Amino acid sequence: MTLSHTMRAVEISEPGGPEVLKPATHPVPVPGHGQIVIRVAYAGVNRPDALQRAGLYAPPASASPLPGLEASGTVVELGPNVTRWSIGDKVCALLPGGGYAEYVTTHEEHALPVPDGMGVKEAACLPETCFTVWSNVVMRGGLRGGERFLVHGGASGIGTTAIQIARSLGARVFTTAGTDDKARACEALGAERAFNYKTEDWAAEVKAIGGADLILDMVGGAYLPRNIRTLADDGRLVQIAFLQGAKVELNFAELMMRRLTLTGSTLRPQSDAAKARIARQVETHVWPMIAAGHFTPVMDSEFPLDQAAQAHARMESSGHTGKIVLKVGG
Repeated sequence: MTLSHTMRAVEISEPGGPEVLKPATHPVPVPGHGQIVIRVAYAGVNRPDALQRAGLYAPPASASPLPGLEASGTVVELGPNVTRWSIGDKVCALLPGGGYAEYVTTHEEHALPVPDGMGVKEAACLPETCFTVWSNVVMRGGLRGGERFLVHGGASGIGTTAIQIARSLGARVFTTAGTDDKARACEALGAERAFNYKTEDWAAEVKAIGGADLILDMVGGAYLPRNIRTLADDGRLVQIAFLQGAKVELNFAELMMRRLTLTGSTLRPQSDAAKARIARQVETHVWPMIAAGHFTPVMDSEFPLDQAAQAHARMESSGHTGKIVLKVGG
């Protein structure tokens, strides 16, 4: 089909706060080998978008400079050698960047079908969080049924996803949250206990039931030594972000004496092949959870594309529960 030459987008005018996100006009991207062009219906808003906006998370050299790491919409153009998709297919996709725009390109293997019975708004919330949770909790962290799993920030997009996936796998799920209301929301999703980290000693509580076999953390800072103390013997800590800082003093003798594993990852810099492997596992294992009603994205709020700054302010206020999306197209 014939596409317009230009599109509406939101760009980062300079490093800074939410106010540096500005509406702009950009050329419609051209698909490369193995890529598809998606007409974006909704784009997910994620913490890495805010880090990029602040000048702390540069996109890969080959990626769009526009923010946006996940989106849903309709396939409208195919690059050379694309075999999986056809024009008109409804998809949600992990993106290297560029989601805050009317059109975006991504590798065909990083797109997944919109789950049956789910709208494109909800589907836009799936790729970044599902890829992150599955690759870190299961592929890297090795979570198994019956294990005790602690995820920090349980009311976030990552947290609400991790609670439901881990519970579907048969794990005992524990989490932290910043208010009693958020804690109760986490328990409604399947957490056995959710601790208000402002009023409860989550480390002591989890240690009292035997410690966590696996912890997923995006806080860092002072949480790191507390996480180590909270792990059960042979436990694993998977680090995916450092909201409170990446530098801290740790006693590594405890890792040796109790046979602990400390690991972590970031998703965006991984190769196309690595992301394709994650995509296949997500479609094989998580999409059936959605079909069975065991997992559904938790929605916080929706903003029009030109109010991306307000969406970022909402996310950085930490007042949200679940995912925030931008409505881009129809």
